[in-house]
Amino acid sequence: MTESDVTSQQHDAMQRAARDHLWMHFARHPASGDGGEIPVIVRGEGPYVYDSAGRRYLDGLAGLFTVQAGHGREELAQAAAKQAAELAYFPIWSYAHPKAVELAERLAALAPGDLNRVFFTTGGGDAVESAWKLAKHYFKLTGKPAKHKVISRAVAYHGTPHGALSITGLPGLKAPYEPLVPSGFRVPNTNIYRAAEHRDDPEAFGRWAADRIEEVIEFEGADTVAAVFLEPVQNAGGCFPPPPGYFERVREICDRHDVLLVSDEVICAFGRLGTMFGAQRFGYTPDIITFAKGVTSGYAPLGGMLVADRLFEPFRGGTEMFAHGYTFGGHPVSAAVALANLDLFEREDLTGHVLRNRDAFRSTLERLRDLPIVGDVRGDGYFYGIELVKDQATRETFDDQESERLLRGFLDKALYEAGLYCRADDRGDPVVQLAPPLICDQGHFEEIEQILRSVLQEAWTRL
Repeated sequence: MTESDVTSQQHDAMQRAARDHLWMHFARHPASGDGGEIPVIVRGEGPYVYDSAGRRYLDGLAGLFTVQAGHGREELAQAAAKQAAELAYFPIWSYAHPKAVELAERLAALAPGDLNRVFFTTGGGDAVESAWKLAKHYFKLTGKPAKHKVISRAVAYHGTPHGALSITGLPGLKAPYEPLVPSGFRVPNTNIYRAAEHRDDPEAFGRWAADRIEEVIEFEGADTVAAVFLEPVQNAGGCFPPPPGYFERVREICDRHDVLLVSDEVICAFGRLGTMFGAQRFGYTPDIITFAKGVTSGYAPLGGMLVADRLFEPFRGGTEMFAHGYTFGGHPVSAAVALANLDLFEREDLTGHVLRNRDAFRSTLERLRDLPIVGDVRGDGYFYGIELVKDQATRETFDDQESERLLRGFLDKALYEAGLYCRADDRGDPVVQLAPPLICDQGHFEEIEQILRSVLQEAWTRL
C-alpha cells in the first residue's frame, strides 16, 4: 500500500480499527470519540516515511534507532523472500541452518577481541535477559555461585522483560511491574551537563563516575557481583557519551574484581557511532555485547549477544548446556536479511559515511544553542540528544507539569506536523532525541535543524 492507494474512506476505516483494536506500545491511547488521529505510516523511501494521508516526514529516529540503511531497500526485502521460499523456519535448538551459521561467523569476525560465540535472540530486551542469565550460569559453573548481582546506571533503559527491566534505571517504568528480579544496583550515569562534581574536567568526571562502580562492587562484595551493564552512549536521559578514560577505568575495575563487562549495544552497534560496534568507538573490549535493531536495519526482527571465548568454555563438551533459548532466535529469514544488510554496509561504506559526516551533524545541531530553550547538545556519531531548559545560564529544568505541557502537549505533535519524526522524551530531563538513518547527509541535517529551530522557537514563546 502506498499513500496514493489510501482513499479517504480507507483512511477513516483504518483510524477506527486502530482506535478499537490496536494496543500500541509505550503509548497513551485516545479516548473513544475524542477526534484525535493516530498516525498511520504506510511506506518509506530512503530517510523519509509517508503516512496514510500522503504526508512526508524525515525519519529522524531511524524508526526506533534501527533503520540504518534507510527505508525501501529492495535487496533486503528480496533476501527475505528468497530465504522464506527456501527455508522459512527451523529452530536452532540443537540444530543449525546455513544462514545462522554464516551470520554467526561474520559477526564474530567483526567484533572486538575474542567475542567469537554468537547466541541469537529475537530482540534487544531478550539479548539483555540472556546476558544476565549467562553471567549467573557461568559463575555457578566456575565455582563462584554467589556472583549473581548486576550493576547498571541511573536512568538507563535496558529492556522490558522482567530481568532486563530490573537492570533498567528508570523507576517510573518499573513501578507498575514490581516486585521485579532482585539484585540490580544503580550507579551514576555520565551526564556531565548535570554533574555535581568535576563538571569542568571531563577526565576527572569520568574517573569519578567509574569509581562509583567499584564502590558498589566493594560494598556489595565482589564475590556477589556478576556483571556491569553499560551502553557505549547511554540512550535514556538523552544520549550521554562517556568521558575520556571512562571505559578504560571500568574495564580495569571489572578485571580486578572478576566482574563481566556487558556492552549493551542494542542502539550503538552497526554504524550508529561510526563503527560496527560501539565498544570499538571508545576503545574497550567487553566480555559480552548485546545487539539487535540495526543488525537487520529493522527489515526483520533479530537480536543476540556476542560472547567471549572463556564464557563459552564451561559449556563446551560434556553434558552441560545453557538452558535458554527462543523459538524465533536466529530465524532463517532474519539471518538472511542481516547478511544482506552487512553486504550493504560494506558496499556503501555506511560506517565510513557516518565517520565522514558526524562532525557536520554535530555542528549543524549545535547552531540551535542560540535558542534560549536549548541547554545542551550531546551525543556521538548519528545519535544526539538536545536537552531543553528554562534558563541556559542556571541550567534550570522544567517541573513535571511544565514538561508534560512542553513535550506531550506541544512538541510531539508540532514536530511531527512540521515533517520531522523524532523523540521528545522526559525519562530524565526533557530532551529531543535524534538518530537518523546512516544514509543521511548535510541536506538532511539542515532539514532537521530548520524544523527544530522553528518548532523550538514556538515552544519558547508558548512557555
